[in-house]
Amino acid sequence: VQLQASGGGLVQAGGSLRLSCTVSGCPIRYGAGWFRQAPGKDREFVSSISWSDGDSRYGDSVKGRFTIYRDNAKTTVYLQMNSLKPEDMALHYCGADSQLPSEPTYDYWGRGTLVTVSS
Repeated sequence: VQLQASGGGLVQAGGSLRLSCTVSGCPIRYGAGWFRQAPGKDREFVSSISWSDGDSRYGDSVKGRFTIYRDNAKTTVYLQMNSLKPEDMALHYCGADSQLPSEPTYDYWGRGTLVTVSS
């Protein structure tokens, strides 16, 4: 399984970005998720989505602002980020296949995409 994350960039506080994670290679079984890591901080759970039923989960810091969804072909996972804050600034990673979707225990990881939020 290969994951390719994209969509990061520079945005002003209050703005929006949409991250994409394209999945290729073998089909994934459980689902996918997004984590982020700011300099000097631990990797933080952002959101996850189940492949079977589309059930989604969110970290407390992003609830109500971010939305995760996948395309019907289950090849791309999106993270729509609205009302961005300076504290959202981090390297964002997508992962695939974990039975503990809110933990950084995924079998596969993509390279991060940087989100920068100016105040």
